[in-house]
This record gives sequence, C-alpha cells and structure tokens, in this order.
Amino acid sequence: MQRDCLIIIRSFIKMNILVTGANGQLGSQMRVVAKESGHNYIFTDVQELDITDYEAVCTMVEQSGINVIVNCAGYTHVDNAEDDAKGCTLLNATACDNLARALQKVNGTLIHISSDYVFGGGHYNLPCKEEQSGSPTGVYGFSKLRGEEAIKSSGVNYIIIRTSWMHSEFGKNFVKTMLRLTAEKEEVKVVFDQVGTPTYAYDLAKVILHIIETNQLNKKGIYHFSNEGVCSWYDFAKMIAQMAGHTECNILPCHSNEFPSKVIRPSYSVLDKTKIKETFGISIPYWVDSLRVCIDNLKVEK
Repeated sequence: MQRDCLIIIRSFIKMNILVTGANGQLGSQMRVVAKESGHNYIFTDVQELDITDYEAVCTMVEQSGINVIVNCAGYTHVDNAEDDAKGCTLLNATACDNLARALQKVNGTLIHISSDYVFGGGHYNLPCKEEQSGSPTGVYGFSKLRGEEAIKSSGVNYIIIRTSWMHSEFGKNFVKTMLRLTAEKEEVKVVFDQVGTPTYAYDLAKVILHIIETNQLNKKGIYHFSNEGVCSWYDFAKMIAQMAGHTECNILPCHSNEFPSKVIRPSYSVLDKTKIKETFGISIPYWVDSLRVCIDNLKVEK
C-alpha cells in the first residue's frame, strides 16, 4: 500500500517538457493535447532553438530545467534528401545525438519520433516488428536509422516511436493534397503498390501525452505506432475523396514507376503495434475513423 501511494505522489510531480519541431504536424498537435496536462510545456522550432547546435541544446536543457524532450523535429522531404544528404543527416541524426547527450547529463528522458522508412529494402508481407533489422532505401531512411542508433548509444533514457503516413489539419500532407486535387481535377492517378497505414497526428500526440501523464517514461525502448488497419495510397485517396464528397474526380490506381523518384519508397511498411498497446495499455483508432475526424475538422476550419 505504501509503495502504491509513493507512485501516485510521484506521478504528480510537475515536469518541464520541451517539444521540438513544434510548428510541424505532430508538434502542432502536441500544442493541442498539452492543454490537458498539468506539466509545463515549452514549445520550440528552429527560430527558438537550433537542435543541431549542441551547446544551444545544453543551455536550454540546463536553464529551463528540462526533464523530458519530445522530439518532433525532422528533415522530412524524402526526395530532396537525396541531394541534401548533409542537411538531412544533420537534422535527423546529429541533432538526435545532441538532444540525447544533453538529456543524459541531467538524467532526462527523450521521446523521439522515427519513421517506417527505416524499413523498405526488404520484401515484407507481415507487419514490421520493432526488433526487425533496418533496411533503408535512401538518404532519409538511413538518416532516421542513424538518429535511432545515436540515441541508443548515448546512454539516455529513451522512448523511440516509429510512425508512418502522418496527416493532420496542420501543414502539408497527403490528405490536404488529395482534397485539393480531387476538387480541382477530373482525374487523378495514385499508386496502389505501396502499402502501409495512415497515422492521424492527433492520435499519436494523445499517446505521447498518455505516456507522460501516466508516468511510464521508464519503459525504455523502440515502439511502433500508426492507426489500425492497412491500405495502399490509392485506397487512402479514394477514402479521402469519398468523405469529402469529391465524387466527380476519377481516381485511378497506378504503379510506382509511373512517378519517377530519386528514392525507392517502401512497398510494404505496415507497422506491428502490439508492443505499444500492451506496454502502455492503449487502444488505437482505425485509420478510417481518424481520417473522418480529420476531414470533419478541416471542413469546420474553412
């Protein structure tokens, strides 16, 4: 009984939580969900904190008494990364090392967002598990894998969450692009030979909040999170158009090679979410249900 009381008291100790990349999709949703928290959140983007500058990160961590960093920052333009390997690696790998080492000095916890692009080089037909070896196909995927490795080797307490196909009401994403194209064009081609699962950024932000609020930061490791279910980009686009009422646009399935790219994208990157559900005691919404929430919110914003 005494031990239980100690755990309850400890869970209400107010922490200082730094969110990097706070103007991106996930960072913006962290701003929304953090309003439900009793902890002190500090939101930064590159204008306030350059996470590629180790000394700047250390200063922020020490002066603000940071206990937890939620790293939502990242170089996410997959095609551009092929011509900007240095910039991509700096933000997706070096910056991770900076955050991890700065937090390790103060015994803090790093919650870092990684990507399904650490896979892709293998021919999978079963959802990817956390312990599966990384097989990136391009600079972006390699940089995300290097970031994970830097965090693991730093000695910091970490929770790495790999995710996929993120969408939200914020920033640029596939949902917004398809809403625009299916409203403007009579015909749109979308690849059907790349399969994965969409992730509503709000759902991921709620899971991160849950981990923090329930004081489960000691459950160190790599986890996978996306919404439930499986689809191709073509299926995703069809559902977006259907929910938006854009029925006059003819959406056609096509092969990836019809859209030449500098990088080979994962053909199958469905993530197995068993570990995160069992470890943190969460349930995950079906991707169609979360997409409907997102589109309804976008309709309200117009």
